[in-house]
Amino acid sequence: MKEFIKDRLKRLKDAFPDERQIESLMKATDIIKKSFDYGGKILACGNGGSAADAQHIVAEFVVKYKKTRKALPAIALSVDTSVVTACSNDFGFEHVFERQVEALGNKGDVLLAISTSGKSKNVNLAVKKAKELGLNVIYMTGSNAPEVHELCDVVLSVNSTETPIIQEIHRFYGHMLVELFEHMEGYL
Repeated sequence: MKEFIKDRLKRLKDAFPDERQIESLMKATDIIKKSFDYGGKILACGNGGSAADAQHIVAEFVVKYKKTRKALPAIALSVDTSVVTACSNDFGFEHVFERQVEALGNKGDVLLAISTSGKSKNVNLAVKKAKELGLNVIYMTGSNAPEVHELCDVVLSVNSTETPIIQEIHRFYGHMLVELFEHMEGYL
């Protein structure tokens, strides 16, 4: 058991962000800040654990992470069961996020797309729609480059193909994005 735990910790450590990803995290923060400064919002999407991560990040922007500060505008696109089920029934599950981006997204908003594989069709269609509408796109994924990589303003990748490790680093990225706002003047 001890060796198993040590091996798991080593794989997590090996996947941790390098200097390039730290720069990408700073760029992502700047994109979100510019959106907020001009009245924009974050739309976040993902499937399964990535949907939970999107909801988690949104909750911390809207409510708080560590510090009490003004609420920041963010919406998780996986939480409206009526929209998700109606769209799945009428158009197919691959369109559930794309339709919401079309309905809720405005030029200058931010789409936070999360897919550990980078191959989630519904997430990638949302990315394409977001770019078509003038949204900025931050994509959190694993080491496999998403098919829409070239459309993204920032890709926060994780140097791993193991879903649990990718998700753990994605939580770190989400926490860092929110925590940086809790240290910025004008957001306290």
